[in-house]
Amino acid sequence: MTDRRLGDDDLARLVGALRYCVLVHDAHTKDILWANDAACDLLGFTVDELRPLKANHMSSNAREYRRELGVAWLQHAVERGTSSIEWCYRAKSGVEVLTEAVAVRVDLAGGPVVMVQFRDIAAEKAVQADLTRTSSRLEVFLRHLGEGIVVVDADATVLFSSQSATRLLGEEDLVGRRFTDSCDGPSGERLLDALSQTTPGQPLRAARYRWRRGDGRWRWLAGTCQYIDLEEDLRGHLLLLHDITDRVETEDRHWRDTQYLQHLARYTAMGDMAMAIAHEVSQPITAAGNFVSGVRSRLQDVDGGTADVVFGLEHAARQIDRASRILTALRQYVVRLEQAERVNDLNDIVADVEYFVSLRAAQQSVHVGWDLAADALPVLCESVLIGQVITNLAFNAIEELARWDDRERRLDVSTRRRDGVVQVVVADNGGGIAHLDPAGLFDGAFTSKENGHGIGLALTHRIVTRHGGRIDATSNVPQGTVFVVELPAVTGG
Repeated sequence: MTDRRLGDDDLARLVGALRYCVLVHDAHTKDILWANDAACDLLGFTVDELRPLKANHMSSNAREYRRELGVAWLQHAVERGTSSIEWCYRAKSGVEVLTEAVAVRVDLAGGPVVMVQFRDIAAEKAVQADLTRTSSRLEVFLRHLGEGIVVVDADATVLFSSQSATRLLGEEDLVGRRFTDSCDGPSGERLLDALSQTTPGQPLRAARYRWRRGDGRWRWLAGTCQYIDLEEDLRGHLLLLHDITDRVETEDRHWRDTQYLQHLARYTAMGDMAMAIAHEVSQPITAAGNFVSGVRSRLQDVDGGTADVVFGLEHAARQIDRASRILTALRQYVVRLEQAERVNDLNDIVADVEYFVSLRAAQQSVHVGWDLAADALPVLCESVLIGQVITNLAFNAIEELARWDDRERRLDVSTRRRDGVVQVVVADNGGGIAHLDPAGLFDGAFTSKENGHGIGLALTHRIVTRHGGRIDATSNVPQGTVFVVELPAVTGG
């Protein structure tokens, strides 16, 4: 193996090839003795141009880079052996270059020197400033964020919790605790299910959780769950949570209001039906009583024939049977008052109320026309509530028609299918609504009755919209009103 040694020229070439910038200063005078090519390229000076320059000639004019500070830095390296600083040089072009500089005392044969190694860190400083600014902004955003950020592992143990989560959840130190420990039972199960289903690449999963804060109050949280892996720095499931307690309480109140309206609708239906049949039931019962009285008198007349007795009994039985059929129809209707929502044929619902509408119409000498679609019209609904809608509209029309003696009183009820929906149409030839604002018909304030309160149409509108449908009112031609109830049709299955 050849024993090769580096000569002085070799060492000079090696130092000259360094990418780090190097300046050599005299340890006593601090004059520049030498510079490598990298330093010359960065500053734009040749070695000969650098030698006569002092610190103030090649440094920024800012006070923190004044000459006495530069000399003190170099002197510190002379006395201590090494010294570091951020120093801003000024190139020949006037451009200022922020550098990271290290001064080292080196004892040479001709005497001690200070070798300064420096590099341009302007780009790094800009990046660092951007990172610091971004970090500060994120910290402020996270501190004031309405949503809480929590990262948990597969067992729901908290790995990270943001400041906003601390405020939202009312817990100072969540890290290391199981998130599910403060959830109610169903919420904890939902979270564990979400964690088991959320894997890398899967979309967000949303759910609601009921959380018990540190102060004992229960709150409702809406949260999305997503798997994250931050280069092995933080791996787990990220929960983004926000408080929806007010929304849930509003939904609960709305649900209770809806239940009350349904309850009101059911018992309103019972009252309407009872009023509709009261007159009809009294007639056959009265007639049956008359026949029975006649039979009694015939039986007291021993000379009377049996034919009159049989006649009276048969007719009494018929009237009693008629009253029984009326009561049976009412009982069957009432039995259906508590039915749950299911698929029904709209034609069947109309047929269910036809008997009662016809009774009310007969009392007011209103002619009713029925035109039901030939095919079934399946719709997902609670049949008694939709039946009540039809009954309300028909009864309202009958009461309106009863006010007019100068015309034939006519009510038409029809069903049909239209582009994915089914409709029931209730049309009359009464006074009409041309003089009214159609939008105000369903707000609970409109009524054409002398002692009315307008709740019927408002309740009707509420029932229809709850079923995902709509109700419209327009003028009939040549006179009267047309109500169209539209419900989503059930397809397939």
